[in-house]
Amino acid sequence: MSVLTITSGLYSNAEEIVNNLSEKLNSKLITDAEIIEKTNQVYNIKLARLQKIVESKQIPFNDFTHEKEKGTALLKKTISDFVGQGQCIFYGNLGQLIPKNISHVMRVLIIANKKQRIENGMKNFGLSEKEVIKNIETSDKSLFLLTNSLFGKKAWDESLYDIVIPTDKLNSDESVSLILKYLKKLSFNEELIKNEISNFKLTVDVEVALSEIGKGLLVNAADGKVVVTIDKKVLMLTKFQQKIINTVQEIPGVQSVETKIGKNFHEGNLIHNYDFDPPLRILLVDDEKEFVQTLSERLKMRSFASEIAYNGQEALDFTDQEDTEVILLDLKMPGIDGFEVLKKIKHNKPDIEVIILTGHGSEKDKKTCLDLGAFAYLQKPADIDLITETMKKAYDKIEDRKSAII
Repeated sequence: MSVLTITSGLYSNAEEIVNNLSEKLNSKLITDAEIIEKTNQVYNIKLARLQKIVESKQIPFNDFTHEKEKGTALLKKTISDFVGQGQCIFYGNLGQLIPKNISHVMRVLIIANKKQRIENGMKNFGLSEKEVIKNIETSDKSLFLLTNSLFGKKAWDESLYDIVIPTDKLNSDESVSLILKYLKKLSFNEELIKNEISNFKLTVDVEVALSEIGKGLLVNAADGKVVVTIDKKVLMLTKFQQKIINTVQEIPGVQSVETKIGKNFHEGNLIHNYDFDPPLRILLVDDEKEFVQTLSERLKMRSFASEIAYNGQEALDFTDQEDTEVILLDLKMPGIDGFEVLKKIKHNKPDIEVIILTGHGSEKDKKTCLDLGAFAYLQKPADIDLITETMKKAYDKIEDRKSAII
């Protein structure tokens, strides 16, 4: 029962090799797109969100929503289902999510030097050199970010693979023959494979459950025994450990749970914590970069999830794409000013509560903003406690509106 993961550099002529291997081994070919689509269908996670995870793009409010961790865990769960079926080839970046301790999985890298890749892209796809280079850089960046986050290594690091196929030196037939030759050297013990798959599935089930808690939790599961390493900053360690244990114990197949401390662990100081469920999603809009970045950090210490836009257009684009509950908005900005942003937000998405925070306002401006639907009007410099209390009141209004609908 052979399972291959094939990672390739864009325009390295990997497609022909992969298709020939699939045919010769009678193996199902599984692409990243198929993994994403199945995860979307089974677990109802937005395709756009999953695509961002695969491309290692930033997920807004992730420090509080943990959507990246949830999505990654569910992608791994989908992969574990495919691995359990056997005789498959994973073609793309997501094969990197299969644990390295699964011995019956053979990992292949197909790559060519950059000059050859550029020539392939121009010749085979009719693109300009500039277009090919841009596509290569974008594709490589996504893969590099993934391997760095998983292993702390670059994507082309040979230690990540069992075999590297240089297509600038080998043709398709030679590449296929070399991979098949190496594959024959692997031993396939049915009992060992069964045990490895079982451990993989249990590990993923634990990761899915713990993804609600966030990142920095490393899971190892073997024969029903689960070890969770806490590798991040936490508040109240003992309580956090008990939360992990209580969560994991509920998972079928778990016989015991142990927590350990990782090298990146340290205990944080609790300043203040509002228990929002889900957490309040705030967009800070201000062209004063140092001010708004500092404010974002201070809000984070108080468990408020915030993202930043530095002008009015960025704010409008952000709210078009992401779920936002509260906007903290400056009035005086270049381009689209705060008045226009407020007007458009309340017209297009009236449920978003907008708090004005300005250093250049007047009583007339205050009246105008409140007439346009602003939730509150604050003057800089505003005390952080006043800001957070105003946000909490905005959240209460949002919750009251949701309750009224129910």
